[in-house]
Amino acid sequence: MNGKPVLEVTGLTKAFGGLTAVNDVSLTVGQGEILGVIGPNGAGKTTFFNVIAGSMPPTSGSVHFEGTDCTGMRADHMARLGMTRTFQITSLFPALSAFDNVRAATYRTKSTGWMSAIFRSTAYRTEEEAVSEAAREALRFVELDSRADVIADALSYGEQRRLEIAIALAAEPRLLLLDEPAAGMNPEEGQRLVGMIKNIRDRGISILLVEHHMRVVMGVCDRVVVIDHGIKIAEGAPSDVVNNPDVIRVYLGREAVSA
Repeated sequence: MNGKPVLEVTGLTKAFGGLTAVNDVSLTVGQGEILGVIGPNGAGKTTFFNVIAGSMPPTSGSVHFEGTDCTGMRADHMARLGMTRTFQITSLFPALSAFDNVRAATYRTKSTGWMSAIFRSTAYRTEEEAVSEAAREALRFVELDSRADVIADALSYGEQRRLEIAIALAAEPRLLLLDEPAAGMNPEEGQRLVGMIKNIRDRGISILLVEHHMRVVMGVCDRVVVIDHGIKIAEGAPSDVVNNPDVIRVYLGREAVSA
């Protein structure tokens, strides 16, 4: 692990009746680290993300972010603490422009109230310009500044994925959770994503990444955690994890290990 812990997850479990989707999983993300979470379909990765980010409460276990116990805290509270996320399926305002989608996310950082808005105070106008500039900068970062006025529904799928990253960054996180950001991208878009994730880390933002595309995982992750049927089965450097017999068995079948 690199640097001081930013996220500490201990014994996290999420059960739905008789089904345990996540079973006693623990991990730590260090400051400035990119930690990947991989596993086959149905392994419990997105449920694990949902519990960490506050979309659903855990059955047991704990989540600490920068030393604060935020176990079971709602997603909006987690965002205020400095943890934001993207989704496996894009979650945008389809009828709003790319610029307005990102601008909406910046309001988490606003301090002026409704009275200032009604009377258009100097503080309000100054803050509105700062909000707009933050939105423009986020779009520049994901290379969508030329598409700022295009409604989200008219963007290509790859552009929508990048727009969602811009929205998450506009909320000024210190930890970013990316849920399969390369899903549906072609190889060129995937390679662009690898560079973008590295640039996000260079900004001092730690990253927890769920991803199926192993080329992306191998290209950006410092460490990798493998989950299968809700259980953590491996953890380590990417090159070590992909050669782990248990991981090979999960992805390729028992016969591949014994062959």
